[in-house]
Amino acid sequence: MNPHANTCTAFEGVRRIASGALKDVALAVRQVVERGEQAPVLVFDDVTSQPIEFDLRGTADEVVARLLRDEKGAEEEPAELAADGTPRGRGRPKLGVVAREVTLLPRHWDWLNSQSGGASVALRKLVEAARLAGDDKDRTRHTQEAVYRFMTALAGNLPGYEEATRALYAADPARFDASIVEWPVDVREHATKLAAQAFGSV
Repeated sequence: MNPHANTCTAFEGVRRIASGALKDVALAVRQVVERGEQAPVLVFDDVTSQPIEFDLRGTADEVVARLLRDEKGAEEEPAELAADGTPRGRGRPKLGVVAREVTLLPRHWDWLNSQSGGASVALRKLVEAARLAGDDKDRTRHTQEAVYRFMTALAGNLPGYEEATRALYAADPARFDASIVEWPVDVREHATKLAAQAFGSV
């Protein structure tokens, strides 16, 4: 089971069965499976669109108990590790400063040493600035991948799929909406909801 989100959405073919907490969706999926429906049932993590599989054996109570037990296990944090990979002891943690060798040209060292606070402070500021700038790009890329993953699973054979994919990666929401207008309503609504994050609309 995927730990990225606390919510998910299930589809029976192109019809949305349920969306919400894992246990609620699992029970809804169980009812559909017990009816013996022929359309495939797929469940998607609401953040990553990674597929989620439920263990539906036993009674409804057993399904929920097993799911809650799995969730609890996923939430338990591993022991904090030191830089060398050994578990940290209890008590106040160290600041986490790690000495490493950095190779630069003389002019780079000259510039760093002329900065307020010296080379170490300047390097930390540069790294933080680059990291923050990269975070936005990473978020966009991850949300695009989530939309693409969902579309490929449920809309890969639908009209406009290829054009919608191009619009997604071109960050063109108007073209994206126009490309999926003929899709089944539940698939279209879910794709639009996911894409809003990729387009920065939410």
